[in-house]
Amino acid sequence: MSIINSYTKGSPSSGDYLLGTKIPLPNTDDAPITQNFTVGDVAAFANTYSLGYTEYTGIISQAGTAAPTVTVLKNSIAGTMTWARTGAGVYTITSNGTPFTALKTVVFLNVGDGEPNQILMWTRTSSSVITLKTNGSDGRITAGGLEIRVYS
Repeated sequence: MSIINSYTKGSPSSGDYLLGTKIPLPNTDDAPITQNFTVGDVAAFANTYSLGYTEYTGIISQAGTAAPTVTVLKNSIAGTMTWARTGAGVYTITSNGTPFTALKTVVFLNVGDGEPNQILMWTRTSSSVITLKTNGSDGRITAGGLEIRVYS
């Protein structure tokens, strides 16, 4: 028997092998099979595996009377997203589709480097609009984190 932590640490490449066990479907007489998988095979599987939601993730900032700017890190929600400022401390993200399903849409956000102790709220205004509100003032969000998830 080998002691796993006695091996040196390496940097994997897509063609490297991993040892794994393929588990049979429940209620069958099949036995588990130990076999090799490549790092590339595992990565390809991970990229197709559904977590049960689509997401729009980014870094958000807002200054003056401008609409928020977002550096999008990931967007798997269909459609085009457009940001607007509709009043002091009130901002909307509007989709050209209708992805924001009632009782299945969740928003995680923070003010980042913005002013501490700020109130930041979100509302699903419609199936195509989410509204973000600060405590009535602009310029409260600086490099904040934003993630919108729509569960299936």
